[in-house]
Order: sequence, then C-alpha cells, then structure tokens
Amino acid sequence: MTATISRVAVVTGGARGIGAAVAARLAADGHAVAVLDLLEDVAAETAAKLVADGHRAIGVGVDVADEQSVADAVARVDAELGAPTILVNNAGILRDNLLFKMSADDWDAVLGVHLRGAFLMTRAVQGGMVEAGFGRIVNLSSTSALGNRGQANYAAAKAGMQGFTKTLAIELGKFGITANAIAPGVIATEMIAETARRVGVPLEDFLAHMAAEVPVGRVGQPQDIAAAASFFCSEEAGFTSGQVLYVAGGPRA
Repeated sequence: MTATISRVAVVTGGARGIGAAVAARLAADGHAVAVLDLLEDVAAETAAKLVADGHRAIGVGVDVADEQSVADAVARVDAELGAPTILVNNAGILRDNLLFKMSADDWDAVLGVHLRGAFLMTRAVQGGMVEAGFGRIVNLSSTSALGNRGQANYAAAKAGMQGFTKTLAIELGKFGITANAIAPGVIATEMIAETARRVGVPLEDFLAHMAAEVPVGRVGQPQDIAAAASFFCSEEAGFTSGQVLYVAGGPRA
C-alpha cells in the first residue's frame, strides 16, 4: 500500500454535514485541511475541533459563487497551510419547488453555488496542482442528477457537476490531476431534514420511508461519503479519473 503523503486539502461547505465528515477523514488521512464555508464561525469551530485532535486545519469564510471571495479564500489557504492539491467541491444549497412555482432567483442561486462555485474554486487551485504535478478534485453530485420531483434546479446542477467532472478529467489528466464525482443517495444531514420539513413529514418518518427503498436497508451517513472521498483523494487513485460513484446503498445510474 502506498504511504500517505501529507497534502493540503480544501473542502467547501465543510462546516457541517458531509463536508465536515470529509474534512475530518482527510485530516485523519494525514492532510492539512482548510474548512471553507459561507458560515465562517461554524467553519472555524469545525477546524478548531480538528486542531484539538492534533491535525493542521483552518476555517475560512467564503462565498463560492463570488469570484473575489474565492480568490481571497484560496490566497489565505496558500499563505497559512500551503498550496492546495486536494479540492472537494461540496458546497451546496436547496431551493426546492415545483417548476411552475420556482423563481428565477431560486434557479440562479442553486446553479450559482453548485456549478459556478465548483468552477471558480477549481480554476483558482488548478494552477498549483499543475505546478505540483499532482491534484485530486472531488465534486459532489447526487442521485438527484437522475431527476427528482421538486428539484429541477438542484437536479440540473448535480447533473452538471458530472459533466464538469468528466471534462476536468480530460483536460487535467496529463498534469497528474484526477477528477471524480460522488453522487450520494439519502444521507442523514441537515439538508435532508430541510427536505422533510418542506414536504411536511416528521424527520424520523421521512428517513424510515427512504430507508425502506434502499437495498441495504438504511439511509447513509456523512462518513459513508467521506470514505469514498478518502479513496478518490489518495495516492492510489491516480488511475481513477472521470468517474461518478453513486454512494446510495444500491445501484443507480
């Protein structure tokens, strides 16, 4: 097994949920981790927990949809931890509604955070990856990319993440950079709790209903996604690129 080389990792939307679990797993893998989030105070708290456990970590506030905010955040990571060669584009929001009720602002907000955010973050760090001759990019897609009622904006964004990932793999592979996507199914996070509230179903009932439709008989946990991210970010994953891994407790796609 290849020894772990300590790298600098950036996780967007890293303050809580899947992002926080990925940040913790990458820190445990031996990497320095920058926890980026719009919720700067929560990002700082998440990073502080990692530091308390003996890891190198910082929390950085960022609006991934804003070009200058991204540039400032990446500059701070570079100054305090070093040039990042691992990027996990996890930042995301929900603005669910049926198409005829969905506002243009709700469409733009979701596409902006997911797709524009992933584009801006990736563009900001890829130069350092090229210089290092090594890079790992992991984009968070979703089973919603296959279509989901009330999520035209989110489904379009998550499907777009898959095309973005495959294109990055083609363009950046010759520089030692891989790009892969993880498409989670139902994961027990605040985002799922928000969905349950939207449809007016108690969270426990909502999760039980969803678990009944999953072949392995349970909903996912953030650590399930973190495990997949750990592999994609590893030295061993250098020949795995342009892939979409559905972590959903059963076959999708």
